[in-house]
Amino acid sequence: MNRYPFAVEPGKPYVQQVGEWVADVFYDALPEAGFEVRDEQIYMAFQLEKAFADKRTIFAEAGVGTGKTLAYLLYAVSYARYHRKPAIIACADESLIEQLVKPEGDIAKLTKHLGLSIDARLAKSQDRYLCLNKLDRARTEYEDPELYRELYEQLPAFVHKSEGMQSFHAYGDRKMYPHLNDRQWDKVNWDPFQDCFVCDKRHRCGQTLSREFYRQSADLIICSHDFYMEHIWTYEGRRREGQLPLLPEHCAVVFDEGHLLESAAQKALTYRIKHESFEQLVTRLLKNDIREILAVLIDEAIDRSEELFVLLDRHSRVVPGSDRREVRLNGELYGAVARLRGTLDAIEEELVFESELYTLDGYQLRIVEEHLEMMQKALGLFQSSGSLICWATDSPTGLTLVIMPKAVKEVLREGVFSRSMPIVFSSATLSVNGSFDYLADTLGIDRYLSFSVASPYEYAGRMEALCPLREGESGFSGKLKAAARMLLRTGGRALMLFPSREELAEFQAAVSGCEELSHLDFVFEGEGEISRLIAEFEANETMVLCAVTLWEGLDVPGPSLSNVIVWSLPFPPNDPVFAAKRLDAASPYHEVDLPYMLLRLKQGIGRLIRSRDDSGLVACVASELQENPELTELVSGLLPEGVELRFG
Repeated sequence: MNRYPFAVEPGKPYVQQVGEWVADVFYDALPEAGFEVRDEQIYMAFQLEKAFADKRTIFAEAGVGTGKTLAYLLYAVSYARYHRKPAIIACADESLIEQLVKPEGDIAKLTKHLGLSIDARLAKSQDRYLCLNKLDRARTEYEDPELYRELYEQLPAFVHKSEGMQSFHAYGDRKMYPHLNDRQWDKVNWDPFQDCFVCDKRHRCGQTLSREFYRQSADLIICSHDFYMEHIWTYEGRRREGQLPLLPEHCAVVFDEGHLLESAAQKALTYRIKHESFEQLVTRLLKNDIREILAVLIDEAIDRSEELFVLLDRHSRVVPGSDRREVRLNGELYGAVARLRGTLDAIEEELVFESELYTLDGYQLRIVEEHLEMMQKALGLFQSSGSLICWATDSPTGLTLVIMPKAVKEVLREGVFSRSMPIVFSSATLSVNGSFDYLADTLGIDRYLSFSVASPYEYAGRMEALCPLREGESGFSGKLKAAARMLLRTGGRALMLFPSREELAEFQAAVSGCEELSHLDFVFEGEGEISRLIAEFEANETMVLCAVTLWEGLDVPGPSLSNVIVWSLPFPPNDPVFAAKRLDAASPYHEVDLPYMLLRLKQGIGRLIRSRDDSGLVACVASELQENPELTELVSGLLPEGVELRFG
């Protein structure tokens, strides 16, 4: 593989030469292969040159059809080869990753038409991999044991062997098990409470083996926002423990669909505490020859932890439209936290003495100490209630307490944006009312470059925008009738977008008894691996795909997607994270709820027209558009030039 994709002139700035080569690609090489010259794409390329030359952060807002992915890929690959370090392409979710690397995707296009061999490897999130320990448990449980026994029998032979491996191949990726629905997959995938450091299967784990593979990439490592933020959050801790960081040293980062990075940061920068996991961890110490005072403290800590979680169950409530339970902080909870922290302090002191006696395995001791340190950091945030956001989540094995520092922007500013390297935010929706300040402020970005270019497509006459609710149609039944008319009008061929899983589940239950739609095929997110569902949707022109997470990134040109139905306006949920944001805002609706909804809705509208030949309709069955003129005006402002919102 040639190091550079063009002949380099010594003494001339390298990034300037990249810019000239990219211009040749867009003006000559790709048009000769049948691509059209797009002024918007060429403008974007010149703007990216500034960011790469000066190692700056840039907001690159480019409309559908601009060809923004090809532009940033050419710069990323060239820059990686110059610095001999890979560039990171961080996508919003796993379905976007799959679209980037699919056989007809943009990386394949560059390889085919430029003869450019690109070393691109996937670094998928940990929860996208099979956990061998959880699979062992699942195949002996009452529910679906045959299903999981079959998965076990399909594992590669080297997983079951104890001798050294001469060769191995990737396995355990969620994509390899498309027939499992999300509930079934959750029983066997990795989760944050798996103690990988003491797992005797870790060297044969699909996740571990994939990590060794992607670290060797010369050009690109493609991961999710979540995984990149997990890398940032665990970087120092892993180095302290003598482990390699999740990602290798890299020269640049591209955040595709970058407007979603904040939610990924919030997800990654959290502490999770579970009584069952804590009890299992510290109980291991009791199996060693330890002093009585430490054994008593361990028993006391288990009791204190159990007390805390009993109180959490009592003082938390389910939040409609969210899988998070709101925790109502009070003196009783603060007292339980303080008592547990006091006992953990005493255990940590005793472990210092215990380590000098050499009665504990050093590796096991370090794992316990790391876990206790994590708990102390998390529970320490309760000392100042204004510095944390917390909630609880349910599972079959009990509650999990989730604690997040309120100001994630400080972590982002220090861990990401203080580094001297190009950082590209790419999306069709980064600005609100022409300004990038909303996104920059939420992420802690003080200095940045920015530009915005519209889509090169003509939307007038190709896109129809409707609010199809008729007089007297209201509530769930009215929305169902209006949505049914839209589905019948296009004979399926529709993407239905829901802001929450609860609303999707309610529609799924109702549509099964809707006789007029019985001839249409519906697929629902969660019924199988998402990339398989998307492939089925693309292949079946009369199918209806119903989803919660496909507001952005889904790219299905052609007649299979001729209709986008928005079930409800995608306002943020009333969960603890957004509740905290609202408390800090002078005008919560205008500063938090409205910008979030408008960005997400604009992304959803953008799923319809994906090529110059596409056409179809966008229908929103939200009654707010009939009742709120200000909201109607704002939503109308999201529509492309030449498209007007009609009612009825």
